[in-house]
Amino acid sequence: MSEAALSSGTSLPSAKERQKVLGASLVGTAIEWYDFFIYGSAAALIFGPQFFPSENPLAGTLAAFATFAVGFLARPLGGIIMGHYGDRVGRKTMLMVSMLLMGVATVAIGLLPTYAAIGIWAPILLVLFRILQGVGVGGEWGGAVLMAVEYSPSNKRALYGSFPQMGLPLGIIGANVVFVIVSNILAPEAFEAWGWRIPFLFSALLVLIALYIRLQVEDSPAFKNVKESKTVAKAPMLDLFKNHTGTVLLAGIVSIAPPAIGYMYSVWMLSHRGNLGEDGVSQNMMLALIIWGALCHLVTVALGAILADRFTQKKVFLWGAGMLAVWAFPFFWLVDTAHWYNIAIAFAVILLAQSLMAGPQAALIAELFPAEVRYSGASVAYQIGSILGGGFMPLIGTSLYAAFNASWPIATYLLIMGVVSFLAMSVLKVGTYRASADALNKPENQTTTTKEAVL
Repeated sequence: MSEAALSSGTSLPSAKERQKVLGASLVGTAIEWYDFFIYGSAAALIFGPQFFPSENPLAGTLAAFATFAVGFLARPLGGIIMGHYGDRVGRKTMLMVSMLLMGVATVAIGLLPTYAAIGIWAPILLVLFRILQGVGVGGEWGGAVLMAVEYSPSNKRALYGSFPQMGLPLGIIGANVVFVIVSNILAPEAFEAWGWRIPFLFSALLVLIALYIRLQVEDSPAFKNVKESKTVAKAPMLDLFKNHTGTVLLAGIVSIAPPAIGYMYSVWMLSHRGNLGEDGVSQNMMLALIIWGALCHLVTVALGAILADRFTQKKVFLWGAGMLAVWAFPFFWLVDTAHWYNIAIAFAVILLAQSLMAGPQAALIAELFPAEVRYSGASVAYQIGSILGGGFMPLIGTSLYAAFNASWPIATYLLIMGVVSFLAMSVLKVGTYRASADALNKPENQTTTTKEAVL
């Protein structure tokens, strides 16, 4: 379908509309990630003895991290379901559904009795609610990214797409700040008995705020044009894999390195601090360092997006993947000194590498697919990367350290993630389908030189 045909009767979004969309994307995604990451913090700090009691603390930690990984296995299901309906009924509707699903699951975890109270049903229900969390966040990223990118000006697609990406470090900051406050206000016995539930129950208020904000925005210009032109896909997922299978798989492989970094520093490091010796890093210090890392990520992801709009998305992503490969071993050399200032430096540099990939990632993936199947394509590709790169990282890291009693295998794992993402990005053809709002509004006599005209 020609761009001119799609642009008929469509006007550019106003600055106020774009600001509302960016705010809704940022706040909503931050709350979704807060819900997802408080589970990770609890898995590292408390869930082992509460839900998987064992004489061997390592076994309990491994079991807790296994349930953390279960959430990632459910994320493609969320991407498939919400991608289908997001391409059929709209981005906004499914963002509301994902937020409700995540909020209900998170509050339910906060109310869940422990193993001591209900026995085997405690871990079973925990896994069930974790699956619901995975389904919720699986549909969140694609919708939030598309709302931002499809509202963007043509010269700021990566910057607009980075707003949902900024929600991830904000979610990490929120989750860890709440855990720091609660764990320090309460006595250790009270925190273990009931205090850990507070961060989960606090989610109810946050979800209500996010739902209110999201109700204030309209669906994206690209989806409106699909509806007006009567080109809504009857079976988006079928169309996606019929016409774009290779792109989906390659984009998924491209996306493995950023989550590997994210879950390594924000979740696994809480457990790894115990490997740094009795005089190493306290729990509060590691939580503070994770917050520091998230602040670094928050600032630099915007930098990565600005550079991507200036130097192309592909080039900046390759810089980040290459930087990860180079920094993987120095990162652990610094961390294993057990000095907080060395760890702070290690976090800052590796999160710059992540941001150079995450900054352009949203717009880059959105522009791989036409609007009729874009929600499905972006969601599935991103979740493939999240599973392969991030979902099993805490479990893999814990297992490798237990087997080798050293950090070099985990450093090797990160290096491999960087190399794989670099190679996949090197062969991926990007920018095929322009995703900005401006692309819908060019004059009919203006010509285009690539498939970017096709939405």
